[in-house]
Amino acid sequence: MAVVVWLLSLLFLIFILIAAVKRTKQHGRQPPSPPGLPLIGNLHQLGILPHRSLWELSKKYGPVMLVKLGRVPTVVVSSPETARQVLRDHDLDCCSRPSVEGARKFSYNYRDIAFSRYDDYWKELRKLCVRELFSTKQVNLIQPIKKTEMKKLITSITESASEETPINLSETFLSLNVNVVCKASFGVSFQGTVLNNEKFQGLVNEAIEMMGSFSASDFFPYTGWIFDRFTGLHARRERSMRDLDAFYEQMIDLHLQKNREDRSEDDFVDLLLKLEKEEAVLGYGKLTRNHIKAILMNILLGGINTSAITMTWAMAELARNPRVMKKVQSEIREKIGENKKERIISLDETYQLNYLKMVIKETWRLHPVSPLLVPREVTSEFKINGYTIQPKTRLHVNTWGIGRDPQVWKDPEEFVPERFMDCDIEANGQHFELLPFGGGRRICPAMYMGATTVEFGLANLLYQFDWKLPEGAEVENIDMDEAFGLTAHKKHDLLLVPVKPLDL
Repeated sequence: MAVVVWLLSLLFLIFILIAAVKRTKQHGRQPPSPPGLPLIGNLHQLGILPHRSLWELSKKYGPVMLVKLGRVPTVVVSSPETARQVLRDHDLDCCSRPSVEGARKFSYNYRDIAFSRYDDYWKELRKLCVRELFSTKQVNLIQPIKKTEMKKLITSITESASEETPINLSETFLSLNVNVVCKASFGVSFQGTVLNNEKFQGLVNEAIEMMGSFSASDFFPYTGWIFDRFTGLHARRERSMRDLDAFYEQMIDLHLQKNREDRSEDDFVDLLLKLEKEEAVLGYGKLTRNHIKAILMNILLGGINTSAITMTWAMAELARNPRVMKKVQSEIREKIGENKKERIISLDETYQLNYLKMVIKETWRLHPVSPLLVPREVTSEFKINGYTIQPKTRLHVNTWGIGRDPQVWKDPEEFVPERFMDCDIEANGQHFELLPFGGGRRICPAMYMGATTVEFGLANLLYQFDWKLPEGAEVENIDMDEAFGLTAHKKHDLLLVPVKPLDL
């Protein structure tokens, strides 16, 4: 009897080994993976800030790492070379977006449309947005709007400077971008909405957090939504989407009114409504009202918050590094000329501010707005560093980790804009050491608009004002904690005191 049991055990072991060998041959060499737990895999290892947790794991398991997030196999790449393979060499094999399982439980299904998979719809949408909103020509056309809003902002800050009271730069930058984007894209001023400034900022921040949150339904299809309802995440997402929907409906209603004030010509929303009326085909089907709302969502959340986040991080780093603050202000004031009241630096003038551009690049390196690029889904098998990546695998590029890699950057934790002097690294998606806008077919279509918005905003506020910490605050105690959502913004608002230079 014992011999029979022994033989059966041996046969079972041989069967297991043959199955393992067969699976290895079938699926190829798998990327290294940290050990996980049953059912949840590696979810417990993500932490509050997943990009940081994944970066720490990659130090042990390498720049191509496989983690199991619930039932979803996910590959994380965290070096310029592996990012190049994903975003350039095998872009076509993984340019699709994963289906948003959580969105299927929503009554507002345009959330899934906003994260469209790579198909004819996405290509047509990208062409439309670039042509009508984000081209160099269109960005130049909205400069009068930016100039007007900047004048209003400078006037407001001047009042605070006269009393040397702190201002909330996090809110200031967001408000500036809200006003510009609403006027340029929606054709109405921010004051034309039913929301006041504070409520609107809360709406945007909540939407960003919800869109970037990790939900059980994304990792446990068919059953995870139960857990999301139990934790209250489902209700929060529904409420956030409902508030956004009300805003979009108001924007659309304003454009449908026959008698509209302060509207001299058609804008982007008018164009979309016209295409809807004409039953225009966009990719796989007719353009619907949900498609319009999805497009407005991308513009609203992508065009407003991202530039404001970068400007806030830049000013926080300048406040922590007085040497850099003094150097960049000296460049601006020397090259632009005499600092006069009401003087607004134009977009053309920012082209000569080379050190300011280095400051912005260094900010993108240390504080990428999307620390984990929006996930891709593999559609065709390919290899990275000899590891086989299977279809249906979710794929992340850890731009935050790439920016902190000591093998790529000297003293990576230090804010040193001079590292970009005589350096050909640009933030255009072609240099994989710096990917603030992503790369490949999914690169941000508003890259030029975003970069020029940051340059314009920082140049004018650094030109018009000196900046100091509130009374009692110390440079070494400036809080640099980040909050994670769809974007990584500064967790706590940045408060600085504006001071008018003596020559005004």
